[in-house]
Amino acid sequence: MTIKALENKYMLQTYKRFDLQVTRGAGKYLWDTSGKRYLDFFSGISVCNLGHCNPRVVKAITAQASKIIHASNHYYTKPMAEFAAALIESSFDGKVFISNSGAEANECAIKLARKWGSLHGGKYEIIVFNNSFHGRTMATLTATGQPKMHAGFEPLLPGFKYADYNNIESVLKLVNKKTAAIMLEPVLGEGGVVPSDKKFITGLRKLCKKNNLLLIFDEVQTGLGRTGRLYAFEHYGVTPDIMSLGKSIAGGLPLGATVAVPHVASAFSYGDHGSTFGGNPVGCAAAKEVLSQLTPALLKSVTANGKYLVEKLVRLKGEYPELITQVRGLGLMIGMQINQPGRDIVQYCQDKGLIINCTQDTVLRFLPPLIINKQDIKTAVKILEDAIKWKISKQL
Repeated sequence: MTIKALENKYMLQTYKRFDLQVTRGAGKYLWDTSGKRYLDFFSGISVCNLGHCNPRVVKAITAQASKIIHASNHYYTKPMAEFAAALIESSFDGKVFISNSGAEANECAIKLARKWGSLHGGKYEIIVFNNSFHGRTMATLTATGQPKMHAGFEPLLPGFKYADYNNIESVLKLVNKKTAAIMLEPVLGEGGVVPSDKKFITGLRKLCKKNNLLLIFDEVQTGLGRTGRLYAFEHYGVTPDIMSLGKSIAGGLPLGATVAVPHVASAFSYGDHGSTFGGNPVGCAAAKEVLSQLTPALLKSVTANGKYLVEKLVRLKGEYPELITQVRGLGLMIGMQINQPGRDIVQYCQDKGLIINCTQDTVLRFLPPLIINKQDIKTAVKILEDAIKWKISKQL
């Protein structure tokens, strides 16, 4: 029985997959069962930021797996403690909770904000944003500002209010005595690759300070170098009170982390939160190695290659205005807005050996490994342009 047949027979059908059976990956490439190679400009949804099977990450994983794979959080482990220290040293002063995914990191952030709010006048509401995405658990699903994802799962968790992204006035209208926090992605990811305005972010920080609210940054997709800075908050000169991380944090292994400034972290006490696998020694060893590779030189190249890719995509926009309406993004987190569904463009590119993504039905999303070079960009844009020409020709 084929992989596809096994999946169809035994797995819940929750993913609309492309017909591609991946067998291995190395660096910026993937291979399928026939041996065909693909240039990967999706990175497993920004998970393999250092490339597939990064040799140093694989070495760290292998070395730790030969010592101990799991130990209960009733005890101390060196990889967890060392990773937590490295994470704080690279971000801002505070405390860390380590979990298994970005959704769990956001779940922890929500719980922590509510616990803090309960200690500050019984506040519990969290302002979130339309078109956001924070995860698939009931709390993070509720925090996600996309009604299409809510359908069929009601009643949702109470206490979330939805504002318009990049619109400070819409936030002001929602603040009240029950508001505990404001939670947002610095760049909307699944919501269409929309960067936040600096004025908007600084306005939120001032609003939070004035009203004694927490500012939560969901950096699950933007964190760990994706935007050209180690963390996206660095672009705005604003430090959040709570930050969530996931996706690329452990080089492909499942791991998440929530960082909170000291006066907020202290709201949690023994037994308030926990995770059986959170802080897994193997995942933490991988994560520490990932952090060590996110050097200033690499981040500089992310910025330069991001600008180069945007320039190439803007050129396509100028040549094919009948299809392409906007190019936007930050670092190597880039979206191309088109005026028609883009899944067939993704399929065309895949057929030609390039992996990209389409989100929100009409936004082509590019999340290549941070290790790509200009020649990789030229190769990808050439295939993309052929796909665009093909799509336009179908309509003539």
